[in-house]
Amino acid sequence: MITVEDWALIRRLHAEGVPKSQIASRLGILRNTVAKAVAASRPPRYERSAGPNAFSDVEPAVRALLAEHPSMPATVLAERVGWSGSITWFRDNLRAIRREYAPPDPADRLSYRPGDQVQCDLWFPPARIPLDDAQQGSPPVLVMVCSSSRFVTAVMIPSRTTGDLLAGMWHLVVEQIQGVPRRWVWDNESGIGRGGRPAEGVAAFMGTMAATLVQLKPYDPESKGIVERTNGYLETSFLPGRSFASPADFNAQLRQWLVGANTRRVRAIAARPAELIAADRAAMLPVPPVAPAVGHRSWVRLGRDYYVRVAGNDYSVDPSVSGAMVEVTADLDRVLVRHQGRVVAEHARCWASATTVTDPAHVATAAMLRRAYQQRPHPGAEADPLVRDLADYDRAFGIEVA
Repeated sequence: MITVEDWALIRRLHAEGVPKSQIASRLGILRNTVAKAVAASRPPRYERSAGPNAFSDVEPAVRALLAEHPSMPATVLAERVGWSGSITWFRDNLRAIRREYAPPDPADRLSYRPGDQVQCDLWFPPARIPLDDAQQGSPPVLVMVCSSSRFVTAVMIPSRTTGDLLAGMWHLVVEQIQGVPRRWVWDNESGIGRGGRPAEGVAAFMGTMAATLVQLKPYDPESKGIVERTNGYLETSFLPGRSFASPADFNAQLRQWLVGANTRRVRAIAARPAELIAADRAAMLPVPPVAPAVGHRSWVRLGRDYYVRVAGNDYSVDPSVSGAMVEVTADLDRVLVRHQGRVVAEHARCWASATTVTDPAHVATAAMLRRAYQQRPHPGAEADPLVRDLADYDRAFGIEVA
């Protein structure tokens, strides 16, 4: 067999008009070899015929397992079939036959129209942030990226519950995006909905925004790959070398960092998000003039223990409305309690868990009401005919009391 260099030389000489016999004489090879090289459409390649090897003995068992479990890991397959040789050799042979049982799932490259889509996801930063009541935690960060301009927005929220997710989305729309994308892409986040069924309150929120919620099928991260890559970018570019005093400090540093991050040049669009967001906003829907119902909202009857519970924390309420129905609302920043439209409690939102938040004024009011209750006259004492004034007995027996 001739080398690739000889094959290339033969074809060049033949193209220059050199006879085949002269080429064979110059290179010291047979004329038939020259003729085959001229007729070949590709360079020569050594091919060794496949023969039996150690993997051939276990291949039938491997194929039987792959037919039922196409995604079974190589290490598990090797254990099931009793493989005792090199795991690398096993993986190499397995890779050649696995695709027969697990067909490829290609991902298309998509194009996005301005104002059409925003991709949403939660990022959980691997950092311990001081919370209230001397606790520490890693609250989630809601990340929303406009698909056309790649404009990144993000904010840390207290929890991944539906109320906080809706409040976070409304905050980003008003404060950072400044427009309403027509389609909102989410995965199967439990606070948004599962199995194509939105969580309670999500449909009303999207209706107020006049937008469409798109929930992706499981195992389809490529359809929101823009925000997935952004999460990685946040973790590698924003987080390292930073410390945070509180969630508010985290959001302040994040907001400042996003200003610079949105001016970087994105290779996929060959532009800077800060330059394209104006066109994106122009094609978006306007922000609704009336805010949708977001955050936590509930009605409870205030008991003698004048506290209400919101997201695992207890907040004190004016005890003068004990026994009455009160409306409890909470957004990302504060907790409000109303009775017949009047605010009877207002607290800063607590980000810790299992914490009691007390207003000293409520404690003072409770003490005053408790004293008034204890000093009240016994009901019905004067009207009881069996109870007489002791002075009546003194007068009956002629006793004078100084």
